[in-house]
Parts: sequence; structure tokens; C-alpha cells
Amino acid sequence: MKYISTRGQSPARTFTEILLGGLAPDGGLYLPEQYPQVSRAELDEWRKLPYADLAFAVLSKFITDIPAGDLKGIIARTYTPQTYCHTRAGSDARDITPLRTLEPGVHILELSNGPTLAFKDMAMQLLGNLFEYALSQQHEELNILGATSGDTGSAAEYAMRGKRGIRVFMLSPHGKMSAFQRAQMYSLQDPNIFNIAIRGMFDDAQDMVKAVSNDHAFKAKYKIGTVNSINWARVSAQIVYYFKGYFAATKSNDEQVAFAVPSGNFGNICAGHIARMMGLPIGQLILATNENDVLDEFFRTGAYRPRGTDHTYETSSPSMDISKASNFERFVFDLAGRDAAKVREFWGRVEAGGSFDIRHTPYWDALPQFRFASGKSAHQDRLKTIRELWEEYGVMVDTHTADGIKVGLEQRRPSLPLICLETAQPAKFGETIREALGREPVRPEALAGIENLPQRVEVMDADVAKLKAFIAASAA
Repeated sequence: MKYISTRGQSPARTFTEILLGGLAPDGGLYLPEQYPQVSRAELDEWRKLPYADLAFAVLSKFITDIPAGDLKGIIARTYTPQTYCHTRAGSDARDITPLRTLEPGVHILELSNGPTLAFKDMAMQLLGNLFEYALSQQHEELNILGATSGDTGSAAEYAMRGKRGIRVFMLSPHGKMSAFQRAQMYSLQDPNIFNIAIRGMFDDAQDMVKAVSNDHAFKAKYKIGTVNSINWARVSAQIVYYFKGYFAATKSNDEQVAFAVPSGNFGNICAGHIARMMGLPIGQLILATNENDVLDEFFRTGAYRPRGTDHTYETSSPSMDISKASNFERFVFDLAGRDAAKVREFWGRVEAGGSFDIRHTPYWDALPQFRFASGKSAHQDRLKTIRELWEEYGVMVDTHTADGIKVGLEQRRPSLPLICLETAQPAKFGETIREALGREPVRPEALAGIENLPQRVEVMDADVAKLKAFIAASAA
């Protein structure tokens, strides 16, 4: 299996060659040369597999340059009941991603039972083990540079803390995340973890990561890698739970389902798009945004118009306070028939501060075949959804999951079972839970009082030169 850039001007590479690097040298994102196909016989066989075995079956189609025995061992160490310990009544730790049924045909796929209580753990724990394996094979070190709007940062830091040969430099928007999210990251005292709070929005932090990644001399000198969802390994690991959720919600592989996915950076739903392209019977992929509805606007109108940080709203689902969705380029590459020149044209406009519109192109006519629907949710919507789920089912959800459920119920085709992807446990967003329900969210004992721990963070302007200097001094 070889990987190509969405911008078509970088050589094809193997999985381990792109694992540590993130962006392709031409500024594009890596995707497989072609998506592996899953046969009906494989679906029938996979339906019976526990999570780690299913992950090996799926990822073996994408990772062909790590010996099968080594890959199986890495995956088995990652997806254990000890790592994804369940703190919620009625959950079975052996499931890793239990399916919670609200009523017939409406389900929540629990993805937030990992160490940081967010779905990002599902991929990040694997990424940490893959990085450690690859670095040991190559006798190398790595400086990971990432940006987070809330959950990626803590998931990355918990996956990489104490890992030999790895340092993590994680950028976050100063004061824009929940107190719990900040505490999860900034309270870590491990010497290989560096938190940097940027005066600005997430998009500013993400642009800084891209700028450093595109400085090829600096990237090579300081061995810069990334754990953001621009890293293909992150997306590939997320494909697995679409298969697991499908099997859990259906009785046979003749059925189709709808997945509702809260979407900020398009990485989570991009994995669902790829699962469908592989042959998983997904009848609908429902994209949910918050007030920052750039992606919803695209699927409704054909126009992709990033708003810029001055027009990005701060919301009660802060992990989706994103205007420029990095992974969206992967989907547009497929939508455009893998025409890299067209992707370069579109993103040339975006990177110059502009937009693009597909309404009067063949791509608009092709869009329905990808089976996307979309919608948005605002603060009062998510409060209402949180209240209704608590009153009707005794189920407490976080703000982002509430956005997904609200839009999913509005947009789904009635004939399809609906699987809503959970993004985090409600403990991470206590302020909004208190506003909605007048009570504290349930919090695992180990995380009680985390906001009171000493915090270690560097506050910095959105200045790429200053960031480079900080990395150089810290990595010396």
C-alpha cells in the first residue's frame, strides 16, 4: 500500500514513511493510492471479532510495511480493557466502544472511555505505540508539533508522556477551552510535554503548525512530526470504530445505517467517508456543526468559505470552534475525482484568504453519491438536547455529542438506524452541564479536583518565529 498527496506533487510513500511526518512535502495530505475494498465474506467474518482483532483486520489493509506479528502486538497492547476502562453503569470494558441504545433505531456509540475521556484516545493511543515502534526501529527521536481546540492535545499528551525519544509541543487557543480541558493538559509535569497557549483562536494555532511543517529545512533539522488529524494514521485508526458500530447496531450485513458525527476539523467524519468507500453499508453520513457552520454551508450550498479567526464564534462546544477544516481537503480530493490540480487550485484560494464554490461544476452533481447530510446546532439547541436525553433516558451527554444527536435526529432518513458518535464524557464541560441540568456531571474519581493541580504552560503570540525559537531551545 502506497500513499499519495492530495496536491499531487510529492512521491508515493509507504505507511511508515508518512507515519512521523504529517503533511506531504507539497503541503497536501496523504491518502491511499486507492481505497482497499472489503468483501461481503470479510464483513461476515469481521462481525464476530472483538475490537483489537477487528482493528488488526482493518488496519492490515492500510499498513503493509510493518510485519503482521509486530502490528498485531502493537494493536493488542493498545486496545485493552485496562486502557479503555469504563466508568459508566451498564458498559462492558471488553467492548472498548459499547453501543448504548436510547430507543429502537437510535444509538450512541461510546468512544470516550479512554484516559482523557474523549474519542481522540481511540486513535491517539495507537499512534503513541506506532510512533514508539517506528522510532525504535530507526533509532531516531521525534518532536511532535500539534494544535488542539480541546481534546486532541490531552489525548496526544497522555499517549506520548514518558515515551522514549518523543517530545510533544502542543498549541492551544489561550483561554478558549473548558477549565477541565486546560487542566488535563497543563497539569502534566512530564519533561517531554510542552504546552503553548496561543493568543488567538484554534485556526491561528493550526496555521502555525502548518507553517512550521512547510518549512522543510526546519522540519528536517528538528525532526518535526504531527499528531493532528492531518496525520493519516489518526484517520485510519478511526475507521475501525465505524465498522464496530455498524456491527453492533445491525443484525446482518444487508442493512444500512446512518452515522451522525459532530464535526470541526472533518477528521472523524472523514474516517466514516473512507469506511463507506471501502464497502461498509453506510446509507448516510450526517455532519453536525455548531455555530461555526462552514462545513454545513458547504454541503447545503457548495461554497467553502472559511471565516477567519475574527469571525469564529466561541461556543459551548469549543472543540468545534474551527473555521478551516484541515481534513476537508481529503474529501474534496475524492469529490474532485482525485484531480490534484483542482485541489491545488481550490486550496490556493483558501490559503490566500479566499474561498471556492462548486455549485456550477460537475462536483456539485457528484456530491449526492457520497451520501452526506448536514445541519447545525446552537447553544440553546444543545442545552435542550442535553435536558431531553437526561429526562427521557437518564443519559448525560457532552455538548458536542448533543450537537451530533440534535442534527442526526433532524437529518436522518427514517428507514435507517441512527448511530450517533460520542465525542467526550460530559465531565469535560461541567459549566454547560450545570446550566442545562442544574447538577454536576459524573466525573471519574481519578480526575477529581484536576483543575486545582499546578499548571505548566507557555503563553505566546501567534508568531511562527517565536514558536520555532521555543522548539529549538527546548529540543536542544
